[in-house]
This record gives sequence, structure tokens and C-alpha cells, in this order.
Amino acid sequence: MTVALAPRAASRRTAEELEQIARDAVVELGSGTDHEADARTALDWVARTFGLGAVAVASSMANTVLPHLVSQTLPGVDVLFLDTGYHFIETVATRDEAQRQLDVRVVDVMPDLSVAQQDAAYGRDLFNRNAEYCCAMRKVEPLRDSLRGYEVWISGVRREESATRIGAPLVTFDAKNGLVKVNPLVQWTTDELYDYAAEHGVPMNLLLSNGYPSIGCEPCTQPVADGADPRSGRWAGSSKVECGIHVI
Repeated sequence: MTVALAPRAASRRTAEELEQIARDAVVELGSGTDHEADARTALDWVARTFGLGAVAVASSMANTVLPHLVSQTLPGVDVLFLDTGYHFIETVATRDEAQRQLDVRVVDVMPDLSVAQQDAAYGRDLFNRNAEYCCAMRKVEPLRDSLRGYEVWISGVRREESATRIGAPLVTFDAKNGLVKVNPLVQWTTDELYDYAAEHGVPMNLLLSNGYPSIGCEPCTQPVADGADPRSGRWAGSSKVECGIHVI
């Protein structure tokens, strides 16, 4: 796995210390309760608790609402973009606009193998034969490796997105990656997401207005009919619903 820019974190607290911080935050932020903190309150907590170099934002560049929102509290924050080699050109363009327009530091996170090298080692179009393995090599493992330099990562998971995410917490300890995970947009509706984007003029992936409400790798993503599950275009025709990054 290679990154275009190195993480900036210095000393890192132990996993045990970070797990206790997450436990305390669940109480302080009311995660999962009727008094759950809103996105800005959660991000204020992140800024107070962790230094800039210890915070990473993960973004698929379907939209840049989350990077923009975090940058209002943590200007210059690292935004990790998993450059799988299979992205739509519109997604790469959104990544470029995020770097150009927002006060963030985009870090391109790439797998160990290029697409050509993966094809040579495992055969062409592995995603058609073993999507789980393809996602593991091109998304899950590169993200895990890059997160080792941070203490907390911020994701754009929202409960409204799918049945698998309806129980997503505001804050938790991510045992798989050994650090705190915060989902500040967890309460947001799609309308709220678009309203924020319009109000602040943040870059949005052009595919969103062309039948793609959820955007992944080009070979595995299809348009979605009006009224259908927004994530039904991801790995369409299979039982796969998550790439493995998020353990809900």
C-alpha cells in the first residue's frame, strides 16, 4: 500500500487508551440516545480531544459534504481517498475539486497492486468472481494500513442509507482498526445532505444527478431506479451490501 502524502500524526495513544476515550464519548455525546449530539457538537469534541495530525476523514468522493464540514472545525484535516483504480472519472474529478476548493489535505491511498498487477496475479475482473477479496485488497487493507498513523477516523455513514446502517453509532471504538471512529452525519437525511451542499457550494459527484445515489467502483456500480434502495446499485445482482470497511 502506498500513499501520496504521509500521515502527520506523531505519538499515538494505545488502543486501550483510545477504547476508553470512545467509551467516555459515548456517554458525553449521548450516542444512540434521544439526546445524541449533533454533527457540529461531535466534531467540536473531536477537535478538543485529538490534535489535527491524529484525525483522518474517509471520503469516497460521492460528495464532499463531510470533508467540508470537518474542515470548518479542523482546517487542513487529512482526507483519505481510497484510489482503487476502478473509480468513475466523475469520482476522480470530485476528488480533484475537493483538493482545490476545500481547506483539506487529500491523501490518496492505493493498494499494493495496480489493476494490471492484480489481473496478472489473480486473473482479469476479480470483482466479478470474488468481490469480497477484491474489496479487501483494494479498500479494506489499504485503509487499515493508512489508519495506523491516526487516533480517530471520521466517516460519512448515515443511518438512513440502508438497513445495514440503521444501527450505526455516533461514536465507537473501531476494534478492527484499533482507533476511535466518529460518524457525525449519522442522523442526517439525504435532503439535509443536499441542503448543506447547496448552502455551502461544495463539490458534488456529477453521477448523483444521473441515477447513482450511492457510488463505488465503476465495474460494480449501476444506476438505481427512482424509489429503489439507494444502495441497491452497489454490487447489483449479488448479496453483497458492504465493502467491509464499516463494521456496523
